[in-house]
Amino acid sequence: MSENPEDNEALEVDAETATDDPQTDVAVSAEEDLIEGEETKTPLQLDVQVETKSACERHVLVKIAREDIERYFSKQFDELAPKAEVPGFRPGKAPRKLVENRFRHQVSDQVKGELLLDCMTQVNEDQDFSAISEPDFDFGAVEIPDEGDMTFEFDIEVRPEFDVPNWKGLKIDRPTREFQDKDINEQLKKILSKYADMVPFDGAAEADDYLVVNLQSSNDGNPIASAEELVIQVKPALSFPDAVVDGFDEQVIGSKSGAKKSVVAKVSSDAENEELRGAEIQLDMEVLDVKRMEIPDLDTEMLSTLGGFETEKDVREAIKGELTRQLHYHQNKSIREQITGSLTESADWDLPPDLLRRQANREVERAILELRSSGFGEAEIRAYENDLRQNSQRSTENALKEHFILESIAEQENIEESEEDFNEEISMIAMQQNESPRRVRARLEKKGQMDSLRNQIIERKVLDLIREHAQFNDIPFELDDNGPSAVDFFVAGGDSQEIPEAKYDVGTDQLAGSPKK
Repeated sequence: MSENPEDNEALEVDAETATDDPQTDVAVSAEEDLIEGEETKTPLQLDVQVETKSACERHVLVKIAREDIERYFSKQFDELAPKAEVPGFRPGKAPRKLVENRFRHQVSDQVKGELLLDCMTQVNEDQDFSAISEPDFDFGAVEIPDEGDMTFEFDIEVRPEFDVPNWKGLKIDRPTREFQDKDINEQLKKILSKYADMVPFDGAAEADDYLVVNLQSSNDGNPIASAEELVIQVKPALSFPDAVVDGFDEQVIGSKSGAKKSVVAKVSSDAENEELRGAEIQLDMEVLDVKRMEIPDLDTEMLSTLGGFETEKDVREAIKGELTRQLHYHQNKSIREQITGSLTESADWDLPPDLLRRQANREVERAILELRSSGFGEAEIRAYENDLRQNSQRSTENALKEHFILESIAEQENIEESEEDFNEEISMIAMQQNESPRRVRARLEKKGQMDSLRNQIIERKVLDLIREHAQFNDIPFELDDNGPSAVDFFVAGGDSQEIPEAKYDVGTDQLAGSPKK
């Protein structure tokens, strides 16, 4: 900025729209120009060279002709000259050449920003690749030379190029089941357990009882992490976000208050603590209490608490509907896996590690949203979340490949989301969590999860379309009534919050570099 305050006054930006980021200011300005209906800008004379680094990565070298640089400077001076304040001249009356010489340095960033913005838009439109992220380059490192063309380069992640295989007429196994009274009774017990009292049990722990423990993890005698008063249900497996204990129930059944138990946990290959990936660590537990659930009766008060039901019959019908939604989830999951299995036979492209790392949290969020809208309880969701985190790289890679394929089919078939779709999904989640749809939407928007919900909607619509054209072979669907006991504690050290959030959500159309239609 010039030391002359009069020079600075001529370059002031509206305080309501200015930011600390020149790129953002340029983007806002360009968007306003578009809204006001200004004429289409003259295309830039670009020399673009694209190097393929991998299936999903491109290195782009761009050269902008000097003629375009001067044209953008001229535009800035056209706007500045009528109001420029130069000592010795009335505002706007200084000679054009003097204005250009005096303010050229000050308008340089604005010119650079507009050139880069228009350049990136044109590159995205002209090139064959479909960008799925913002370009990775340093705005401050790019300079406009005093003479000659302007060059800059950047890396960008793109959607892999592949031929969408024929998805019509696929032969698919479809899990199916007619839910009986026994199934409804088991589900009703799970629902009522959410309102159960946990009461101390003066005896030896049995299957499905709860242990309140102090836990210390260690490796070769070296402490790793500890937690107090963890509540763990006695199940065949004990699941953590970064490890699992198999045969857990056999090792702790019979435990009483005051007992000390040691079990071995296998650390996942994707644990945040790289030194312990794949290792076996020791978990020492001190049993503080054994507790047992006292399931409440389904009386008039409980009927009202569960959702304003009048009779037990109403509750059972609602549970049957919930089980049906869960069955549909498993059907979709099975169909998705079979589609992915057949389509990824030729999808041998590798995904960038940085993309997988950033997208890991978003995949977990998407999976949780889908489970909640399908009627699963928090215990089941926690177990599935832990499984995803234990195998984050593999599960994220599979999910992304699957997403690219389903998104391509959606584009071919012109499948889009609607506001009605969002409302329906949000209502399902709200019903499951006994909250208002407005509150659920506000939370999703605050956490930036609406893009994940959008992906879920699109993928479900594509799966429905594939289902319409598929040939099904019905197979029995078995309910998993004895899943793992899931605990939100990192026994190998680390914290899921350390995983950086994705810069974008793959497949959305919210970014400048979104896939072309």
